[in-house]
Amino acid sequence: MQFKQLSLNVKNGLARLAFTNSAKGNPIDAVLCAEISEAAILLSDDPDVRCVLITAEGKSFSFGGDISSFVGELDDLPKNIKRWTTTLHSGIARMQRMDAPIVCAVQGVCAGGMSAFVAGSDIVVAADNAKFVSAFAGIGFSSDTGSSVMYTRRMGIARTRKFLLMNETLDAQAALTAGLADEVVTPEELDARAEAIAMQLAAGPTKAFGEIRRLMTSVEDQPLETQLELEAQALARIAATGDAREGLTAFADKRAAKFKGK
Repeated sequence: MQFKQLSLNVKNGLARLAFTNSAKGNPIDAVLCAEISEAAILLSDDPDVRCVLITAEGKSFSFGGDISSFVGELDDLPKNIKRWTTTLHSGIARMQRMDAPIVCAVQGVCAGGMSAFVAGSDIVVAADNAKFVSAFAGIGFSSDTGSSVMYTRRMGIARTRKFLLMNETLDAQAALTAGLADEVVTPEELDARAEAIAMQLAAGPTKAFGEIRRLMTSVEDQPLETQLELEAQALARIAATGDAREGLTAFADKRAAKFKGK
């Protein structure tokens, strides 16, 4: 598929997804929502994908929702939001449930729905010039893009509530303290550090990563006994994989494991 506002390629197990509409600040609009959905389908269906690295071209990661398109269609906005979120939210859900972990590199402003999208990554590396902007309440909106889930998983309910209600902006260090970012580096180090993490994950036990990722999505809404059984069932499935056998054998042989993602 030829994308208009993002690029996607897979090599050596690493999928690189980049937002490319930097001239407009990589805004979330109808086109990008549809393209994120399609990219998620391709990523989740490709057995060669063992990690996803998400970046954005330009000085800022994204200014969030495309306000100009909102203002131009105010009467149709409620219907359009339902259309846009149908594709965007399906893409987010698929990416959360796939085996391959997600690494995101953030520079400059990362606002609104795109900040929530980033929060859904497994590892967020932020440049020290990054700013995570709540944005929703500032334009009289409630939140979407999984923000009520993704922010809460990272910062907890109380901190997320304050972030959204007070329309806060967190600089990189504040985001690190709150849990919204996992590492902070200089802008010059950003790409190399994010890629190093992504390559490490791409060489790991992908099936095991997938089970761990899915267990993390159920941990807050399942009773203890249910979560324990989910863990047991996941581990039993993984014990039958080639990577698990390789990991055990490598440990016994006192050598580094060579995982194949299978």
